[in-house]
Amino acid sequence: MRILLADDHDMVRDTISAYLHSVGGAEVTSTVNLPDALDQIEKTGPFDLVLLDYNMPGMFGLEGLARALKSNGGKGVAILSGSAPTHTAQDALDAGAIGYLPKTMGAKSLLNAVRFMSAGEVYVPVELLREQSPANVHPLAEKLSPREVEVLSGLCRGQSNKEIARDLELQEVTIKLHVRTLCRKLDAKNRTQAAITAKEAGLF
Repeated sequence: MRILLADDHDMVRDTISAYLHSVGGAEVTSTVNLPDALDQIEKTGPFDLVLLDYNMPGMFGLEGLARALKSNGGKGVAILSGSAPTHTAQDALDAGAIGYLPKTMGAKSLLNAVRFMSAGEVYVPVELLREQSPANVHPLAEKLSPREVEVLSGLCRGQSNKEIARDLELQEVTIKLHVRTLCRKLDAKNRTQAAITAKEAGLF
């Protein structure tokens, strides 16, 4: 099982790579951005499965997915994400992805999903599909725009404005404006209180 993992977060990339190799017996090649991933596919591909971080440099949303699908010779390409809104999963599948993996997945579930997709089967977590149902939209999320939910997710993970801006490919000043709006909508005095409110409400 040959896997290409592209993610610009060192800890995430190293942890997933090590687990897939040591427990799953996979041969894992890792990169930190889309251009490097495409270069690896061209040099040593196609891979049985390509895992792309939705927010890493060079992706530009699902545009990067299309480029990777074209490069990987018809074999599976999946999206890996920690902050994209749930509707992105369906968007990715519609664009040809073989799966969508939240970074919050447990290690064993991740390995099973990777094996499943490497065999050519489409994978999306059942709970994610449930979240996409309009009937199951979180009451707190209804108050917020999709972008505000993404920013709030970053706050809940303890990210700085700069880190959130990098992940979402936005200007830092834009993130500051979103944080200010979030605090107002959630009746929070600051970013920490906004994150606590979201966690206590079970949004993340």
